[in-house]
Amino acid sequence: MLQLNQAAPTFSCANQDNQTINLSDFSDKKNVVLYFYPKDDTPGCTIEANQFTELANEFANADTVILGVSKDDCASHQHFINKYGLTLDLLADTDGKLCEAYGVWQEKEKNGEKKMGIVRSTFIINKHGILIDIAYGVQADGHAQAVLEKVKSL
Repeated sequence: MLQLNQAAPTFSCANQDNQTINLSDFSDKKNVVLYFYPKDDTPGCTIEANQFTELANEFANADTVILGVSKDDCASHQHFINKYGLTLDLLADTDGKLCEAYGVWQEKEKNGEKKMGIVRSTFIINKHGILIDIAYGVQADGHAQAVLEKVKSL
């Protein structure tokens, strides 16, 4: 498991526009909210993405970029963004390497059935690439506001 105050695992991943986004793109410039969610266009994931979008200007004013991550592909992300008017980058971790690096690909149980999946989790990475907040198993509704409060306290 990742620890507070350690260097965040680096990444290089395509966004919804098939443009490569690297953690190093934000080094010494922006804090990064990296949030992992199970699937595009599902109820909880839609709530979370919409709430992050609603607060996007406040995050920007706090020198913070929001990056959502799931194993959906770029086309799925683009459809999700277009359908709801989302204003954040969604990274396509189709090979699961980013999920593995952050420890969010875990066994989950639903209705007595166990299977592997993404545990909804959020990481705040400061401008120096250090993990300053780690939250596994978060609830979608209200989470964006809670993350914003943490970012504002930096």
